[in-house]
Amino acid sequence: MRTIRVETSAATILLTEAPEPKVRDRQTGEVAKDAVSGETLMTIGVVYIEGGESSLIKVTIPESGVSEGLALGAPVSLPGLVARPWESVFNGQQRHGIAYRSAAVTPAVFPAVVGASA
Repeated sequence: MRTIRVETSAATILLTEAPEPKVRDRQTGEVAKDAVSGETLMTIGVVYIEGGESSLIKVTIPESGVSEGLALGAPVSLPGLVARPWESVFNGQQRHGIAYRSAAVTPAVFPAVVGASA
């Protein structure tokens, strides 16, 4: 499937779920690893706000890309964020969605409010 780069420069992204290991197999508890590097993969939850609309999304990040100083509710940056459509059949039912992946998650600052005076 095609990978689509997500432009985040006009968005506010807030951390809603702390990084935790991504589970590959829920029955065995096996943790997901990057297919190329073998590095442990982590997931975070964020709210992505742009153009007056918001979406809650899960983002996968390599463990080495998780920065110190992250705080729930605080703005974060997701460099190299991409979206990848997926589909599968599970128990005879077709499922589909969008998987998000970023090279890292780092603390960011809130954008300046338009029309705000100092």
